[in-house]
Amino acid sequence: MEIKLTTQEIRVILQGCQYTLRLVGSSRDYRKIQSSEHFSTLNDVVLNDAFNILGEVVDAIVQVEQVNQQGESKHGAGN
Repeated sequence: MEIKLTTQEIRVILQGCQYTLRLVGSSRDYRKIQSSEHFSTLNDVVLNDAFNILGEVVDAIVQVEQVNQQGESKHGAGN
């Protein structure tokens, strides 16, 4: 089964994930966990890295949308 999402829905979901990560990252309990000497990830990533990566993905989606809109405008002008 394939889930069909519009580009806008994908962007909104990813931005919602970013918001959720920001909430978790700003909690006192999470900061305490992350600052523990026992906190370790395979690639030394932290929650803020995930937030930033999602931001890059959202930015890339916006860029693709802009290019597609410009392409549609050019094709529409020629008709």
